[in-house]
Amino acid sequence: MLSFFACLILTPVVIWIAKRSKAIDRPDGQRKIHKKPTPLFGGLAIFLSINLVILIYSIITKDLIGDTIILKNLLGIFIGSLFLAVGGILDDKFDLKPKWQIIWPVFAILSVIICGIGIEFISNPIGEGLFELNKYSFNLFWYEGFPYKVTLFADLFTFAWLIAMMYTTKLLDGLDGLVSGIAIIASVFIFLTALNKGDIIQYDVALLAVIIAGVFAGFLVFNFNPANIFLGEGGSTMAGFLLGSLSIISGSKVGITLMLLSIPVLDFIWTLIRRRMENKPLFSADRKHLHHRLLDAGLSVKQAVYFLYLIAILFGLIAYSFQDKGLSFMAAVVLVVVVFMLILAYVYTKKKRRDRLLTGEIK
Repeated sequence: MLSFFACLILTPVVIWIAKRSKAIDRPDGQRKIHKKPTPLFGGLAIFLSINLVILIYSIITKDLIGDTIILKNLLGIFIGSLFLAVGGILDDKFDLKPKWQIIWPVFAILSVIICGIGIEFISNPIGEGLFELNKYSFNLFWYEGFPYKVTLFADLFTFAWLIAMMYTTKLLDGLDGLVSGIAIIASVFIFLTALNKGDIIQYDVALLAVIIAGVFAGFLVFNFNPANIFLGEGGSTMAGFLLGSLSIISGSKVGITLMLLSIPVLDFIWTLIRRRMENKPLFSADRKHLHHRLLDAGLSVKQAVYFLYLIAILFGLIAYSFQDKGLSFMAAVVLVVVVFMLILAYVYTKKKRRDRLLTGEIK
C-alpha cells in the first residue's frame, strides 16, 4: 500500500515536471498511435517511488535486509535505477541515438554487478545438476566485510541476462499500460514463489517484489489506456532491470521470470533476426512488434493489452505450479514456441482477412 500510494502521489508531480520541460510524446499516426500528446519521464516516477519506499523500510525496519538481500544489493539497485532514470530523462527530452541510449543500461548493469548481484549457477536444462559460473574469480578488495570480486562467467551471464530483460521490456513498451501490467504480474509471481520455497522462505525477496508490484500498480492508474503519462526510455528499461535484478537476488527466479516474459523475449529475438535480415539497425524503431500486429489484426489497444496480460498470467501459473516438480526446460521451450507460433498464425490470418475486406475481395 505504501509503494502504491507513493507512486500515486509522485506520478502527477512528474507529469507536471514533464509538461514544464516539454518532454512530450506526440502521436504520428504510424508507430505512435496514441490520440493526444502525452508526457514522458515515467522512469523518474518509478525511480523516486521505489527508492523512497526502500529507503523508508531500510531505516525504520530490518524486514528488507534479511538473509537473501544485503545492503549493498539495495545500493546497486539504487545506483543502477538512477543511471536509467537519468538516461531516460535525457532521451525523453533530446531523443538520443541508440548508440547513446545503451550507455545507461550498461552503467546500470555494472552497478549491480559491482554491488554483488550476479548469477553464480544455472540449472542443467536437459538433466539434473548445476552449471557453476563462479569457478574463475578473484577478489579485488574487501570493504566492511563485503568482498568485491570479478567472476568472469557469472558476470558475463549476468550482463547478458539483464541487457536482454531491459531491451525486452523496452521493445514491449508500445501500448498503454502493457509493460506496467506485465511488471505487476511478474512481481506478484516472484512474490508468491519467494513464500513457497519449503524450509527457506525469502521474506525479504517477497517484500521487495511486492514493493515493485505496488509501484507499478500506482503508475498504471495513469498509464493505462488512454494514458496520461508514458514510461519513456527510463521507465521501460527500468522494468526489465528491476525484474531481472530481483530474479537474480532471489537465487532461483530467473527461470520463472524468463517464463513470464517468454512471449516478449521471443518477439525481441525475432525482431533482432528480422532487422538483420532486412539490413536495418538492430535497435531502430518500427511497427512490426507482436503487439502492433495484434492491432493490425483488428484488436483494440485494450484488447491487445488484456490478451498479453493473459498470456503472462498463463505462463506464470505454469512456472509456479511446476517449479518444484522439475518441469523440463525443453518442454517449456517447446510450449512457449508453439504458443508464439499460434499467436503469429492467428494474427496473420486475421490481418489477411481484414485486408481482403477492406479491398472488397470478400464481404
